[in-house]
Order: sequence, then structure tokens, then C-alpha cells
Amino acid sequence: MTTAPVEQVAQALLAARRDRTPCDAERFATTLSDAAQAYAVQDAVARALGEDDAVARYWKSGGPSRETPLTHAALPAAGVWKSPADARGWPLNLRLIEAEIALRLGRDVTAAQAAALTPEAAPSLIDAMAVSIEVVDSRWRQGPQAPALLKLADLQSHGALVVGEWRPFAPRDWSQQQCTVEIGSAPPRQFKGSHSLGDPAWLLAQWLRHVARNGATVPAGTVVTTGTWCGMLPASAGDLVEVVFEGVGNASVQL
Repeated sequence: MTTAPVEQVAQALLAARRDRTPCDAERFATTLSDAAQAYAVQDAVARALGEDDAVARYWKSGGPSRETPLTHAALPAAGVWKSPADARGWPLNLRLIEAEIALRLGRDVTAAQAAALTPEAAPSLIDAMAVSIEVVDSRWRQGPQAPALLKLADLQSHGALVVGEWRPFAPRDWSQQQCTVEIGSAPPRQFKGSHSLGDPAWLLAQWLRHVARNGATVPAGTVVTTGTWCGMLPASAGDLVEVVFEGVGNASVQL
């Protein structure tokens, strides 16, 4: 892997965080050649931010379908909050809302176990689930229109994560799952069975293999939020965001 491109993009993202000013993605549009380099940028930024745990406690994972490669990102612990949360003091360039389900590992998972894991067996590793709200943000001036590898390098456009109360995990008919999202004074938005993978737990095997790809053991208590049920809904500073998943729980954040 070429080191220079990883360093260039990592330094640009760190400068954007430090100065609270998005970078121009066009300058780096062809700098990264593959996902491995984008993940190396994630790791470099995490180290610079002081995220020095062997395995991060919080992650995001997801993708548009089961047929396309999933993407993953370790989330800075400082931007993960228990619901109800207040984000008014948190630096954000964008405020796009994703309503999600977070899952928590109930046991340690070794790299060998992750390598052998199937999507059907993986849910047995989960002990709890919770409603979560991801606030999507970008350190790139182009935001969601930035090149895919640059978005992946930028923690797949992560801004902050709010996690509701945990409840015991049990398989359910996710095709019937109802979700309601309220943002500010806008009318509530309703969604049903709208997760892109059909089942948020389907991604667990791929996510665990990614986390353990360098031989790490993923510890019990590690949390992954699993992708949006509502697309990316625009919000503004001052909005109160409330998300309810029927039968699972709720979460809220004041922007």
C-alpha cells in the first residue's frame, strides 16, 4: 500500500476537524485507489484523535443492498451519546438524519470465529438492541456528493451517534417493523420494513470480519449501528429529532 496518499487524505481530514472548515474533495478525488487505502485513512485519523483502543467500542456498518460491498467505520467515542442527547455544542457542517438499529455483542469474537461466521449464525452473538440516530456529517465541502472513497475515508460521513435504551435482542419480522421520524416542526415521517438489507443483523458477519481483519478479538459490549431506515433526512440547527421504532424503543437529539 502506498503511504503518501493515505497521509495526504488523513492530514486534510484532520485539518478540517481542527479548523471546522470542510476540505475541497476535488483536490483528492483520485488520491485513494481502493477501499484498503480509505480504511487506512480511517485508522490514521483515529490514532491522531486519540482513539487508541485495540478495537473501537462503537462502529457503523451498512450498504445499499446485500449484493454490494458493505462499508464500515469505527466511531470516535466522544461523539457517541446516550439518548436524550444535546448536540448543540458539537461541531457539525451538515445535519442529515438516519434512523437506525444498534446491536451489541454479548460475547467476545475471535478472528477465527469471525472468519467462519455466516449471516444466519451471527445473530446468536448479539445480546441487545437499541434505537439509534446517526447524524451524518462531512469534512468534505461536497458532502454526500464527494467521491465514494473519500466519504469512506471520512468515517463514511459520520458526525455523531445517539443510542437509546438497550433491550434484549430477539429475532423479529423486520419486514413489518415500523419507524417514525420527527424533525423539528415538520410532519412525522413513517417507514415500514425499509432497511436496505432486509434485516439489520444480516451485516454482522461481514462487519465482524472487517473489525477482526488484523487478528483482533472483538470484545463483548462492542456496538454496531446498522444503516438507515429513512434515507438521509435534512435537519437544521435548533431542531429536535425524535425516532421511534415500534416494539424496540426510541431516541432523541437536540440539534
